[in-house]
Amino acid sequence: MIPMTLQEQIDYLAKGCVDIVREPELRARLERSAASGEPLTVKVGFDPTAPDLHLGHTVLLRKMKHFQDLGHRVVFLIGDFTGLIGDPTGRSKTRPPLTREQIDENAETYKRQVFKLLDPDKTVVDFNSAWLRDLGAEGWIRLAARYNVAQMLERRDFRQRYDGGRPIAIHEFLYPLAQAYDSVHLRADVELGGTDQLFNLNVGRDIMPAWGVEPQVVMTTPLLVGLDGTEKMSKSASNYVGIIEPPGEMFGKLMSISDTLMWSYHELLTDLSSAEVEALKKRTAAGELHPKRVKVDLATRIVTDFHSASAAGDAADTFERRFARREVPTDVEDFRAAMENDARKLTSIMVAAELAKSGAAATRVIAQGGVRVDGVRVSDRFHMVPADHPPFVLQVGRRARRIRPFRPKV
Repeated sequence: MIPMTLQEQIDYLAKGCVDIVREPELRARLERSAASGEPLTVKVGFDPTAPDLHLGHTVLLRKMKHFQDLGHRVVFLIGDFTGLIGDPTGRSKTRPPLTREQIDENAETYKRQVFKLLDPDKTVVDFNSAWLRDLGAEGWIRLAARYNVAQMLERRDFRQRYDGGRPIAIHEFLYPLAQAYDSVHLRADVELGGTDQLFNLNVGRDIMPAWGVEPQVVMTTPLLVGLDGTEKMSKSASNYVGIIEPPGEMFGKLMSISDTLMWSYHELLTDLSSAEVEALKKRTAAGELHPKRVKVDLATRIVTDFHSASAAGDAADTFERRFARREVPTDVEDFRAAMENDARKLTSIMVAAELAKSGAAATRVIAQGGVRVDGVRVSDRFHMVPADHPPFVLQVGRRARRIRPFRPKV
């Protein structure tokens, strides 16, 4: 347990958070915990909708670790029951439910992966099917009676679908209520979630008193932007870094992010304080630090967290060698890429150069990490090549072409 004053604890826990509902309640609970010696119960739910966790998930895992550092009890709640419903958050249409087999398989991989960050001795892994299956018809009716349709339509995605005449299935209204009941059952002091979960988390606050439970404190963290610098990190957007990816692959992907994006990664994916991140930004802006050096340090920190310091060092050395020597094939065919506009999508050039059969195939191979420009891995499926770009070697798997951009004569 890290010794801190009460204010230092609040500052430590608030780092990187967007919403705290409400901070005076958090302060009171921390004071009560210190006086009684009883740790807080901190809940985070993850529906096992994909087989692997990525860095976007670890923003919350890291916040859980902060509570563990202060001696509190965290519950990593696997939503094997709510996964059958499908979280409607941010959806423009009903999410197709997963099968029980898919959920069980994904849940097992989650259990193996979370302890790359969390302390297993201070973590409770639970499954919400343990109580939601046994709630029964009477229990579900009582739960549903706590909220009305007008309240549900205050949620933006539901309202947009309703106003647009798109269907909302009744079971989707049950999702935030089921998530809220998890907090009742666990008697959560704090629930953590992404900013897109704020409505669901507040439903928990609203209904807990009906079961005689003190309302939980709600804390949200930002959604991590993916490697492309535009969309939320997700597998579906092919802009993610999986936490079980090999060190070299993880390192290379992180080195591909923009100089602007690396600051939010410092804030959300490392334990550097906000003051330390700000100091790095100032030194970089002043020219004291090169952005590439800062990015190498960032990638090294993250790879160390999920593998080891030696693995991170090896990955950094390998990257530096390739970057410095430009270890790319030299005996390759030329391809003249016509640039009709100021820039052209790399996927389009890949198809034209017969390095991919289609735009979709080009996007897939980028997501798989199989595309390099002058030896540097490309992870952005929207990567644009400027019309005035000098000739470069484009590698797709084992094949390569030297691309020579040119502007056709009008």
